[in-house]
Parts: sequence; structure tokens; C-alpha cells
Amino acid sequence: MEFYDAINSRRTIRDFEDSPVDTETVKRVLKAGLKAPTNDHMRNWEFVVVTDKQIIASIIKKIPKKTSEKRVEFILNSWRMRDEVQRKMYLDAIPKQYKMLYKSGCLILPFFKQTAPLLEPKTLSSLNGFASIWCCIENILLAAAAERLAAAIRIPLGDEPRHIAEIIRHPANYVLPCYIAIGHPAADTPDIVQNPCDLETKLHINQW
Repeated sequence: MEFYDAINSRRTIRDFEDSPVDTETVKRVLKAGLKAPTNDHMRNWEFVVVTDKQIIASIIKKIPKKTSEKRVEFILNSWRMRDEVQRKMYLDAIPKQYKMLYKSGCLILPFFKQTAPLLEPKTLSSLNGFASIWCCIENILLAAAAERLAAAIRIPLGDEPRHIAEIIRHPANYVLPCYIAIGHPAADTPDIVQNPCDLETKLHINQW
């Protein structure tokens, strides 16, 4: 797939076929991640790839298996979310958090090395490692799109990071920014339309 085709085709898909992703394909996707820029040139990133459904189930145990539409509506109202396109996206996304991770062809857990407390940064530079891993993650998502695979991410909430550390036993100075679910898209996956975004309304030349 051409580069701009991959960018234009990339979107979050949370519905997967119940089929594995070829190991060599996963490796190509992760190699693309390693091409991303990094703050210290060291690429202190590690990846745990999980395909065993029992292990995936143990990793995502803290995520609710079901969330009612009424509960989702309550959450969106508490966030004072008014945009209808945005609400439609969350109405689709929130109930699928457990299912999309469990049914994915593989679950990727990306980790980055963090020497200081992530949530207590002294300067913006303290967040360099966090910023770099997201460049890596974007490369992974684009590579998955180029492989014609579906992908979705979830940010760990509550005590999920502690639980994952108990299961995976990763070093204490490595942080998991998100789960990445990758797999073959289901035939009936909904097409959630995004709000249109015109570059001309976002572009400023020489000054704001």
C-alpha cells in the first residue's frame, strides 16, 4: 500500500475476525514502530506480543466485560459531551473495550523506559520518553493499515497498570502507555464517520 493510502485508510476498528495474525506480519509492523524518532536515540522500547487467549483474558481481567448503553450515556453526559458525531463514536467504543482486546489477532503491549515519575514532570522534557513512544505507536498503527489489518488502542485505567505488572512482570522503570489490538477486521464492523477537518482552518503561516 502506498504511504498516503495507508494514512487515508487508517482508522480505529474495534471489531475483529476470530483469526490470528501471522508472526512475520507482526514483526514487520513492530519494525515500523522502531523507525520512529526517539528523544535520546536509544529506543528504550520493549514490546510484549500476546496471542494466547488465556493470557489475554488474564491481562484484561480488570476491564469490564459489558457496559450498558444507559451507563455509557451517563458517562458521556458527565463529560458534558454534546457533539453528536463524537457521542456516536464513544457509544460504539466504550462497550467494546474488553471484546476488542480479547478477540484481536494479537495484543501488543508497548513499553517505554521512564526514569522519573511520569505524572510528576518537572519540565516538558520530562515527558520526552512518553512523547517518543507515541511516535512509535503511530508508526505501528500506520503499518497495520498498510498490511490491511484493523487496529484499536486503549489507555490503561485505574489499577490496570498494577495488574498488568503482576501478570507480565515487566521492570518497574518501564511504563505501558496503551494496549494495541491488531487483527483482521470483521465483515460487519460499523463505519463510524469522523467530523470533517479542513486543513485551511488549522493552518497558520508565519504567525497565528
